Amino acid sequence: MSNVTGPGVPGAQPTVSEIVARARATAPRLGATRLILVDGPAGSGKTTLAGRITVALGGEPSAGAGTYDPSRAPAPDAPAQLLHADDMYEGWDGLEQLDEVLVTQVLEPLAAGQEAGFAMWDWQRGERTDRIAVPVRPFLVIEGVGVARREARAFSVCTVWVEAPEEVRLARGIARDGEGMRAEWLRWQPREMTHFTLDGTREAADMIVDGTSPIRD
Repeated sequence: MSNVTGPGVPGAQPTVSEIVARARATAPRLGATRLILVDGPAGSGKTTLAGRITVALGGEPSAGAGTYDPSRAPAPDAPAQLLHADDMYEGWDGLEQLDEVLVTQVLEPLAAGQEAGFAMWDWQRGERTDRIAVPVRPFLVIEGVGVARREARAFSVCTVWVEAPEEVRLARGIARDGEGMRAEWLRWQPREMTHFTLDGTREAADMIVDGTSPIRD
């Protein structure tokens, strides 16, 4: 780990500005694009932080996964774009297949200097729908469980790990998705932790963020 910060280190909670500065100071590794990965267990606060990073880089805010509207896609000349892993998975069983979209359809084309893109997964309909175009931009922020896997980290200029206690994450998830999704959350949590352990995601992160504490701009 090249820059350990976060829980357990007094005063070391990284700021959005520090994350952005690190990204800007590092040469791009994804073709001409600087890639920032925001990973960590579900419910830890990744989406909110990734949105703030994207805006700080000059991109447009996102309302979250499942809200992509092709008629309101980011402007072609926007310097930064935010992608959500929840739009890439194929439902609750999609973590293991994330590579097919994240690496094969997004990162590898960009590394070759080509426009990328993928069809968004609609959780209600259980199928892929609108294509999310991912053109070559100065910055790309991708957030979600599993996005900082080994195959993706090779392209990243800054990998951020966001964490929070299990009970906090579960409560946030149920508040967002409803009590009817409790069983899915309880099934998901051990699977994501198995992935993180095998992948060594937290240990490979450049910055560690406490998702229960304020993060300054």
